[in-house]
Amino acid sequence: MKKIIFTLIFLFSIVSFTNAQWVQMSSGMGNVTVLSFAYSGNNILAGTANSGVYLSTNNGTNWTQTSLNYQRVYSLAVNGNNVFAGTNGDGIYVSYNNGTTWTLTSFPANVVVLSLTVNGSGVFAGTHNFGVYLSTDNGTNWAQTSLNNKTVYTLAVSGNNIFAGTYGSGVYLSSNNGTNWTPTSLFGGVVYALAVNGNNIFAGMFFYGVRLTTNNGTSWTQTSLINQTVFSLAVNGNNIFAGTDTSGVFVSNNNGTSWTQRNEGLGNFQVWALFMLNNYIFAGTGGSSAYRRPLGELVGIKSISNVIPQQFSLNQNYPNPFNPLTKIRFDIPKSELVNIKIFDVLGREIATLLNEQLKPGTYEVDWDGSNYSSGVYYYRLLTDNFSETKKMMLTK
Repeated sequence: MKKIIFTLIFLFSIVSFTNAQWVQMSSGMGNVTVLSFAYSGNNILAGTANSGVYLSTNNGTNWTQTSLNYQRVYSLAVNGNNVFAGTNGDGIYVSYNNGTTWTLTSFPANVVVLSLTVNGSGVFAGTHNFGVYLSTDNGTNWAQTSLNNKTVYTLAVSGNNIFAGTYGSGVYLSSNNGTNWTPTSLFGGVVYALAVNGNNIFAGMFFYGVRLTTNNGTSWTQTSLINQTVFSLAVNGNNIFAGTDTSGVFVSNNNGTSWTQRNEGLGNFQVWALFMLNNYIFAGTGGSSAYRRPLGELVGIKSISNVIPQQFSLNQNYPNPFNPLTKIRFDIPKSELVNIKIFDVLGREIATLLNEQLKPGTYEVDWDGSNYSSGVYYYRLLTDNFSETKKMMLTK
C-alpha cells in the first residue's frame, strides 16, 4: 500500500512539473511579433511589429485588434486614464478609453518613438536619433530635452531620477525631470532595457547581458548573465527576468547574482517584451505572439486560496525567528496593486518582495535572509487602501 501511495505521489510530481510551463496566448492575435505591453484598468494592451495595438480584457486569453491597427508600436505607457503608443512613423498616439480609440498627438511627424515612460505628470519619449522628448500636458504639447541627439531604446524612473538607455552611449541620467542629462559610468555600449528595484537599477545590453548599479549609475557591475543580448527586463521583488535575443527567458531570484534559463514550453525564442499582471508574467516574442505563465512557478509568491477574504490582513511571518528563509502570508479582499517591502531596524528599505496587481485571495511570499545579518527586521504590506507593518527576527 505504501508503495502504491509513493508511486502516485511521484507520478503527480512529474505531471505537475510537466505542466509548469509557458503557454502561447495568441487567440485573436495570430503569430505576430509583440514589442511592448501595458495595462489600463482591467485591459492588457500589446504593441506589435506591424499590426498596431491589440487589447485583451481577460488576462491575455483572447485578443482584439484596436483601431490603431497598422503601425509598428515599439512602446506603450499609461498615465492615469490615458494610454500612449509610440510608433515607427506617425509619432505618438493617445487613447482616452483604454485603447478602444486612438488620437494622434502633436508629437513631431516622422520621428520614430522607441520608448515611453511616465514620471508624475510628465510623459517621456525616447526616439531614434533625436533623444528624449517630454510632455507635461498628456501629449498636447511636446518639447525636446537637452538629450537631443541620441537613439534612446529604453527609459526608466527611479525616484526623482530618470535613466535613458542609448545606442552606443550607455546610460544617461537626469535628476531634474529631463532638463539636464549626464552620462553615467556605463558610457558606451548598446542598452536595450532598464529596470528598477529599489536602489538596484539593471541594464539589459547587446552581448553583455545584464549590468547592475546600486548608486544611481556612479558605478556598474557585470552580473553573471553575460554573452547574451537582452532586449527586455522585468522586476518582481528580488526576482529579475531577462528576455534575450536567441535564448528565451532567464530568471534571477537573488537580484542578479545568479541566473537560470526558464524556457519550459517557450523555447529559445526572441523575447522583445516582458510584463507582469494578475500573478502572471507575459513574454512578447518575435513572430509567435504572446506567451503567459503563472508567476508563482518562477518566484516566491504563491496563491494559497481564491476565496475572497472579508478584509485586508497581514499575518505574522513563519517561522519566526528564522534562518534564513521565512514565509509571509496576506489577504487581499479586492483587486489592488500590492507592495511588500523589507526594512532594517533603522527603517531603511533593503528589499522589495512584491510590487504587483493582484486579484482577491490569500497569498504567500518568501524572504531569503541569507545575505543579511542577524537582527530585527520589519515587513510592510501596502496598497491604496491598507497598510500594516510587522516585526520579525533573523537568527544565524
